[in-house]
Amino acid sequence: MFQQECKEFTVGAMLSVTTVRVSPDLSYAKIYVSVFPSNRVEMVMKSLEEHNRTIRFLLGKKIGKQMRIIPELRFFVDDSLDYIDKIDELLK
Repeated sequence: MFQQECKEFTVGAMLSVTTVRVSPDLSYAKIYVSVFPSNRVEMVMKSLEEHNRTIRFLLGKKIGKQMRIIPELRFFVDDSLDYIDKIDELLK
């Protein structure tokens, strides 16, 4: 979805959804994203928060027939790849 319908919200960065955690009642979703290059993380996160309602609307159009409730979306940065790179550099 981010590669096709929401491409303009990623502000020219490559965005990967790494994990999605949905509450048991399906009303809330925590979405962890990895952003490359890492110097654009703040711009991308700001853009995702600004366009949160639009992203939720597009998600609702895709899964609306299968789910009764479209969850509220919260975006978080997954910086595990940066952490792995840092550990590799320290080990070298």
